[in-house]
Amino acid sequence: MSMDAHQRSSEAAGESFVKPDAGLQPPPAELLELAAGVSETPPLAVPPGEEELLQERRAPSPLRESLRRLRRDKRAMASLGLIIFFVLVAFFGPPIYQHIGGIYQSPQNGPVPASVYHSYYHEELIRQDEGPSAQYWLGTDDLGRDILARLMQGMLVSIIVATLVEVVDIVLGLIVGVLAGYFGGWIDQLLARFTDLMFAFPGLLFAIMLTGIIGPGASDALAKLPIIGPNGNGRLLLVSLALAITVWPLMARYVRGQTLQLKEQQFIEAARTSGSSNLRIIFRHIIPNLMSIVVVASTLNISNTIIGEAGISLLGLGVQAPGSSLGLMISDATPYINTHPWEILVPTTVLALIVLAFSFLGDGLRDAFDPRSKD
Repeated sequence: MSMDAHQRSSEAAGESFVKPDAGLQPPPAELLELAAGVSETPPLAVPPGEEELLQERRAPSPLRESLRRLRRDKRAMASLGLIIFFVLVAFFGPPIYQHIGGIYQSPQNGPVPASVYHSYYHEELIRQDEGPSAQYWLGTDDLGRDILARLMQGMLVSIIVATLVEVVDIVLGLIVGVLAGYFGGWIDQLLARFTDLMFAFPGLLFAIMLTGIIGPGASDALAKLPIIGPNGNGRLLLVSLALAITVWPLMARYVRGQTLQLKEQQFIEAARTSGSSNLRIIFRHIIPNLMSIVVVASTLNISNTIIGEAGISLLGLGVQAPGSSLGLMISDATPYINTHPWEILVPTTVLALIVLAFSFLGDGLRDAFDPRSKD
């Protein structure tokens, strides 16, 4: 009897322990929110611009890392600044310079505005071989032409020729190099023999031969174009074409060698496995990864192109008078090197600075995109 009473009392106690008390009220919502806020640790607040900066610091891309190395190269950055300065002077200097100064009362030509006597082709024969002055900032040459105006036109000619040559160099080099390296087989053999044939021609000698043979006729025909005009610049396209024909095989070899390495990489195999066509692989994966070597090679080649154009003009086969080129200015001033050395010193110094700037920038780009080249 006592045992049954004890068992019933323990069961009643267990039921009272398990069952909640209906009289208890839930805690207020403010206390629940406070408890949830205490139990959860709030995330660290990151400013709006700091999140992207932290991601960039964690995993910098190869391009960003290369640009960072380039910015650290003081010689390359100084060369880039000098190149930008020359480009701005060549393009924007002439129109600004031709609006500086008043009307000049010339005993030879009468009233001459600044837009005329600050042009590269105007001659004032009574003011030959003058030194720097307020009217002619760098003086005049043996025919009374403004040296500064002719210098800016010469820089413009060098930049135009270098640009045209590098466009042909990059386009032909990419097409031939990528096709030969990616497909191989008879395509590689055919294009390789063709580039070897082009290497057989000495570059500068081929350009001299081409401009010397068809130069006069081409100059008269090209002078009718509105952009070039009759002022001695008719051979610009001819000189550019002659130099471009001789430089693109080297670019094709660089591109072919890099393409042979790229097509064996795993991401190319993955693209093939996913069903991508050869054309899509070339344009989406091969060519973007060739841009570093193309930029470096073309930058280094610009200095050779500018020297080649100046050499052809120095020999009298490039830009003709009254046009202007750095090589033509050096050629015109050579007979007066003892009496008026200033006339040959100015274009020679500018030509040397342009060539050195592109060479140093090319070296900096090569070291930035391929740090192993320093070793």
